[in-house]
Amino acid sequence: MRGSPAAADETRSAGPGAEGRRAPPGETPSGLLVVDKPTGVTSHDVVERVRRGLRIRAAGHLGTLDPAASGLLVVVVGAATRCATVWQGGEKLYQGTLRFGVVTSTQDLTGEILERHPVDGLEEQRVHEASRAFVGEIEQVPPMVSAIKVGGQRLYRLARRGVEVRREPRRVKVFTWEWLDFTLPTASFRLRCSGGTYVRTLAHDLGARLGTGAALETLRRLRSEPFGLERSLEWSELERLTPEGVWDRGGIPIAEALSVLPAVRLDGSAAEDIGHGRSVAAAPGAVLRSGGGLPLARGPRSVVLEGPDGRLLGLGELVQGQGSGAGLLACPHLVFPWARSEGPR
Repeated sequence: MRGSPAAADETRSAGPGAEGRRAPPGETPSGLLVVDKPTGVTSHDVVERVRRGLRIRAAGHLGTLDPAASGLLVVVVGAATRCATVWQGGEKLYQGTLRFGVVTSTQDLTGEILERHPVDGLEEQRVHEASRAFVGEIEQVPPMVSAIKVGGQRLYRLARRGVEVRREPRRVKVFTWEWLDFTLPTASFRLRCSGGTYVRTLAHDLGARLGTGAALETLRRLRSEPFGLERSLEWSELERLTPEGVWDRGGIPIAEALSVLPAVRLDGSAAEDIGHGRSVAAAPGAVLRSGGGLPLARGPRSVVLEGPDGRLLGLGELVQGQGSGAGLLACPHLVFPWARSEGPR
């Protein structure tokens, strides 16, 4: 289905700045692809379609989105798969609906209904008041239908076999829980929360607090900081566009994606040492995008290491050298494959 009309659409969808995003001919793109996932497909389905659409093998996603949910799913491709932790854990923004009066095996409406309760006496003000208990730092017990591993096995796989295991509570943060509409037994909402928050569990726990039960009916992820749907690819475009068109339409090159981190700009000889995995001296003035203050000892992938021309070399850590008069050291923990030759900038 790649006739001339599709080719024409592809040209239009590239938009301003597409040339700056385009990978050189024959070069595997590295970076992020933001996809607007439809309901009815898994996050893994999206990754597989990205692999086919870009004709690549190295791809994965940041943060599972359930099959019944839609919205933003960030896919990492190429060398960016080794940097996934950089973009994980950001704030999430969701919009959805929940249904009061039911308790289900999955905490959403895809599961078996275990209990039914009347909602005739439920008032909007009671819901507002009850939901305030879930704003701020809270502890959640992850649902069995989650991708968390317990004893080396994914919970959702155990749940499919009818096995339930003990899950330790996890600390998460709900920044805002805004109610948009009440048409009982359903209500729509917008929620801003930390990464790792289970919205279906919030719905379930709210229902338990109210005594009516509740289950998640619909969910759409609007944002996963710092990425939003404004630059996303639709599901059909992954199949319809050429690899160049897919990347032009929704690709975020690795250099742009890593601009969320401070950078250390190194001279030619130091850049060569980094390419071989060796730590090098770094002047304080070589630190870019620090936002004031030096990003010292923040972890093994806390700074981007760049060559003198701005070419990416890898990720590492900036530390204070040992001994009297010792300066700063840039220590590589991840070296990109192209660090010893010309490659992505």
